Amino acid sequence: MITLHKIDLHRRLCIKKDLNELSSWHNVLESLSIELDHLSAIEKQLIKINSVSNEILALRRKNVMLMANLCKYDQELKREFEYGKTEYDINRLKVHEQKRESYIVLVEHFNTFKNQYYTLLKRFKRN
Repeated sequence: MITLHKIDLHRRLCIKKDLNELSSWHNVLESLSIELDHLSAIEKQLIKINSVSNEILALRRKNVMLMANLCKYDQELKREFEYGKTEYDINRLKVHEQKRESYIVLVEHFNTFKNQYYTLLKRFKRN
């Protein structure tokens, strides 16, 4: 027989796992933000192409929006961890999977952009 105590322990364990994963996402997104700052500085000094600058701004906006969304989600999880009684079920898992998918899409978009950016930088040669 499954007791309420075991259900609560499982709920807390799953939420803690989600919080840990969320923390790693935040770290990656903060690093991405710093890297975008560096890419923007290089673009302004060397590349000077508006479309590249616009893409950096678009990525920065998406990053900020996702970070805000994940911060709100982080608060919800912490509140649920401390005070909630809702069982960790398939619906909660689906919400977390949607957050993960949003994160992955942004990171993949950034990596694609970064590869194109570095390809563009190869055109420049030192005199």
